[in-house]
Amino acid sequence: MSDGAIFAKKPELSLAQYKFAVLNGTPEQSKAAKQKLVDGIKQDKMASYYAMLVAEGVLQEDRALARELQEASVAELAELDKNVEVAKEEHGDLEQNESSIHRAVFLAQIGEEEKAHTAYEEVLQRPTTTLNQKLDIVFGKLRLGMFYYRPIIVQREIDRAHELVNKGGDWDRRNRLKAFECVWRCSQRQFKEASDLFIECLSTYASPELMPLSEFVCHGTIACAVTMSRSDIKKKVIDAPEVVEVVNYIPNVDKLLRSLYDCKYADFFVALAGVETDHLSVSRYLFEHRRYYTREMRIRSYAQLLESYLSLTIKSMADSFGVSQEFIDKELSRFVAAGRLHCVIDKVAGIVETNRPDTKNAQYQTTIKQGDMLLNRIQKLSGIISV
Repeated sequence: MSDGAIFAKKPELSLAQYKFAVLNGTPEQSKAAKQKLVDGIKQDKMASYYAMLVAEGVLQEDRALARELQEASVAELAELDKNVEVAKEEHGDLEQNESSIHRAVFLAQIGEEEKAHTAYEEVLQRPTTTLNQKLDIVFGKLRLGMFYYRPIIVQREIDRAHELVNKGGDWDRRNRLKAFECVWRCSQRQFKEASDLFIECLSTYASPELMPLSEFVCHGTIACAVTMSRSDIKKKVIDAPEVVEVVNYIPNVDKLLRSLYDCKYADFFVALAGVETDHLSVSRYLFEHRRYYTREMRIRSYAQLLESYLSLTIKSMADSFGVSQEFIDKELSRFVAAGRLHCVIDKVAGIVETNRPDTKNAQYQTTIKQGDMLLNRIQKLSGIISV
């Protein structure tokens, strides 16, 4: 197989994002996304996918377009079937497998999800299929799972890809797997795992078929912001050349990171609102986690400010964040009651007193408890030996 990327580009994941924007975007975003979605469907002859969108009410039916797509897809599929037969009669195993994979890719391209999975699996199980061919097939099935958002299929194919990569996959496919898994972990709210994968593959990102570099950096830095330490954010993200290269495309994300690191909390709140509007609310991978994310980032900023003081007034804290005292009081009360912030609010004096957990005492108590358990086990063991 000359280039695995050939088999990894269909269906176009951008079309799934356009569909999401049609359903969840603003009227302007929805209108623009609908045109891009229709253009992509025409370009890839996606007869089956178009029929599905019409049935779901995403697009209005155009019978002339439907007939045009159906005729084009049937004609090309017939040509691919012919190529498969020719390969069986005139070529070796490698060419036969490649022609079959091309056919499976086309089924995925036009929206025949189940038929594509079946065709991929048939080639995957052949004893003549090479390791790299198997990896490209798994990437094709992984892409299908992400396109239609099938979590079980995606996780299964990620696990299968790891097994194949560990058997000798090349650098390009290893790196591509990290990029795909990073984005998927973001969609599953596994931001710690996503941030680790992002840092590992950022400098060698070469998966434009997944998403452009700017979008990948956006998703990765959003994951890093909620999980990494302040020093690591500066060293591994803010100062990373690949991040600096695309910050002009994601200004609110850049402002979010820098304001958090520089302790400019009023700017941080403005940037967080911008990130929610411009990225979290329009990404099919992050949309479901937008409330969780904004809440966790607010908690992080409150905790970071409180770490610097034994006590401070509610007014000064409200001024730092550029909000009202009533808002801060309500926020802190909720997070303190939930055990997310270690402080005490004195409403009469208008003061917030930090109440840091005693980590050394907690470690001491844990050591004592573990020691008692060990002694009990030793006593039981000695009794058994004596008998």
